[in-house]
Amino acid sequence: MKAKIVGTGSYLPKRVLTNADLEKMVETSDEWIVTRTGMKERRVARDDEFTSDMGVEAAQKAMESAGITADQVDLVLVATLTPDYMFPSTACLIQSKLGIKGAAFDMQAACSGYVYGLSMAKAYVESGLYQTVLLVASEKLSSIVNYSDRNTCVLFGDGAAACIVSGKGKGLAIRDVSLGCDGELSQLLSMPAGGVKMPASQKTVEDKLHCIHMEGKEVFKHAVRRMEASTKECLEKAGVLQSEISWLVPHQANLRIIEALAKRFEIPDDRVFLTIHKYGNTSASSVGIALDELLKEHKITDGENIVLTAFGAGLTWGSSLLTMSGDHE
Repeated sequence: MKAKIVGTGSYLPKRVLTNADLEKMVETSDEWIVTRTGMKERRVARDDEFTSDMGVEAAQKAMESAGITADQVDLVLVATLTPDYMFPSTACLIQSKLGIKGAAFDMQAACSGYVYGLSMAKAYVESGLYQTVLLVASEKLSSIVNYSDRNTCVLFGDGAAACIVSGKGKGLAIRDVSLGCDGELSQLLSMPAGGVKMPASQKTVEDKLHCIHMEGKEVFKHAVRRMEASTKECLEKAGVLQSEISWLVPHQANLRIIEALAKRFEIPDDRVFLTIHKYGNTSASSVGIALDELLKEHKITDGENIVLTAFGAGLTWGSSLLTMSGDHE
């Protein structure tokens, strides 16, 4: 049995935060942001709109796309670094809101979360432990962005993506997944406070230690190299040539990173799917949102290969090879 993505969905909040808006908040400019990141807009959730709410919206669309109902879902798996609570898990909240009776839990691999989640869903389905997995990646990054830090506040936005992974039905076969991590570089991208090592206090709040802290130049250096290596490994394991890649769907973190990666695989610009100009970096949900929009905007035919690749805090990275399959088994 081959695990497949048989339905996808995504959700973006209505509020748009433009570069012009950011010009009024910090010392920056539209030209500076676009030149260095490729970002023009990003979405920001309402004050009363949370990670679970956005996840439910995306999940409902994915379930509708797959033609399945809540009673058919065996497991809800949520990738997020901005959960509603430390506990209970956001997966439990989404399970309840959707009326699902199966198991549910969160996992966290930062911006690589969707790809890590696919590997888990694939393993559950192909082992026979579960038949149908709902994977949700949802982030309210605006809740942990320091909007006085010009280097990070321009990068991040809110959003959610979801997919149904099953062994039955037509869809994108999850051919292979390649994952990696280097915990020795964990300090390059983190939220210092809020865990047991640095519990919340008046000082941690005043010092904005509950916000994203990033050494951008160092992260950039590792991102291209790690995504390139994991993509190569993924293709090699599946016996697929890089010339056979139909679409590249990368993590939408920085246009320069994406362009460098595409160049290394000789993928033409019109085969690299971008949402970065509209939504910025939405962490775990980034790749899933882009994949959902790709499937809605382009007809993917049998045999076409899609490569997903991501990189994030941890440092974590991962790639997945998806191939459209008309077979129902």
